[in-house]
Amino acid sequence: MNDSDFQDPTTTRSPGSVDPFPRSASDALERRLARPPARRRSPRLNLFLFGATLVTTTLAGAFHVGQDPFSDPWAMLSGLPFSLTLLTILLFHEFGHYTLAMWHGIPTSLPYFIPGPPILVGTFGAFIRMNGMPRSRKALFDVGAAGPWAGMVVAVPAVVIGLALSEIRPLDGGMSVGVALGNSLLFELLSRVVLGVDPDSVTVILHPVALAGWFGLFVTFLNLLPVGQLDGGHVVYALFGRRHRTISRLFLLVVVGMGIYGWQGWFLWAAMLAFVLRVDHPDTADAHTPLDPTRRTAAWLTIGMFLVTFMPVPLSVVLPDESSRSAPIERRDDRGRWPTPSNLQPIDVSIPAPPVVASST
Repeated sequence: MNDSDFQDPTTTRSPGSVDPFPRSASDALERRLARPPARRRSPRLNLFLFGATLVTTTLAGAFHVGQDPFSDPWAMLSGLPFSLTLLTILLFHEFGHYTLAMWHGIPTSLPYFIPGPPILVGTFGAFIRMNGMPRSRKALFDVGAAGPWAGMVVAVPAVVIGLALSEIRPLDGGMSVGVALGNSLLFELLSRVVLGVDPDSVTVILHPVALAGWFGLFVTFLNLLPVGQLDGGHVVYALFGRRHRTISRLFLLVVVGMGIYGWQGWFLWAAMLAFVLRVDHPDTADAHTPLDPTRRTAAWLTIGMFLVTFMPVPLSVVLPDESSRSAPIERRDDRGRWPTPSNLQPIDVSIPAPPVVASST
């Protein structure tokens, strides 16, 4: 998530850069209003946090395949497929924001990774700090949408490759109790295409690369929620202008409703959106100039990406009595690996997802 200060609306542009979209007269205005970028800080903290996150996510990856690095340090190597894939997705996401922010002349920090307990993921994501706000809705869209699209460039191939390496088994109701992963339209489609079978008729033990890809899709849709200064909030504001406030507030009610009738973890996100990330989006200096046709099309495609990655019940706890049901559910096999989320059966008890703030906003 972009931890944007949005304190100074002035921007600068690098000389000789090429606009990825058609140029407009506002570009010349932005150049005249430009100021020198702030002096860059030492990257030592960024590198330290990245190294710490590499350790925690590698531990999580080792645990996913049933290894114990605390008793056998060499077992850490078994967690690298998961951690390197996940961190690559997050890096692409953050550098998507970083690249477009720098192109638009917004002083921006390198990504800050947030290490977490080596449970499920081992990280709470990553963010960048922008020391200024894009002057126009065009620039805001470029910065906000770049992260999710860059992350998907890695997440989708990771899911495809990981599914190809995953193990297909007959449905088995005797697996151990654990955490069930949710499903999305995109993951369902990729599962059917790559596996060549109906994922609801088999149990698929996910390869760590596929699991990391699933978390990449999870991070993408969370950041594309059309609220406040999340990536999705940037995109919807850029597309609809001040009408974004109505959309954002209505969607907050939708999030609360999903918490009441589905996954209780949505209550956590509703609280974060209302009190931490805020629901409304601050206005850009030029709040009236709409997006050009190319960017409008890209904005609607970005909203479509949110819809195909959305998971109503991202994570659930599988209770002991669930194992006696004939319907398939996801949980670890006897070697501690995760089956595919394709057969998710919503259950009454669920857990909130960690606050993955990875990526733009």
